[in-house]
Amino acid sequence: FAILLSHTVLAAVVPILVGVTLYRALRGQFERHRRVARWTLPIWLYVSVTGVLVYLLLYQLYPSAARPV
Repeated sequence: FAILLSHTVLAAVVPILVGVTLYRALRGQFERHRRVARWTLPIWLYVSVTGVLVYLLLYQLYPSAARPV
C-alpha cells in the first residue's frame, strides 16, 4: 500500500514538475531549470519503476485482488 500511495501522489506531481522544467529550459533560464530538474528526474524515475511494480503486484502476482467480487 505504501508503494501505491507514494506512486499515486508523485505521479500527480510529475506533470507539474515537467512543465516547469521545460518552461524554464525553453525560456533560457538554465540555472533555475537545473534546480527543478534535479528533483524532476529522480521523481520521474521512481514513478516509472513503481508503476511497473504496481502493475506486477496488482495484475500478475495477486490477480484476484484486482477483480471485483
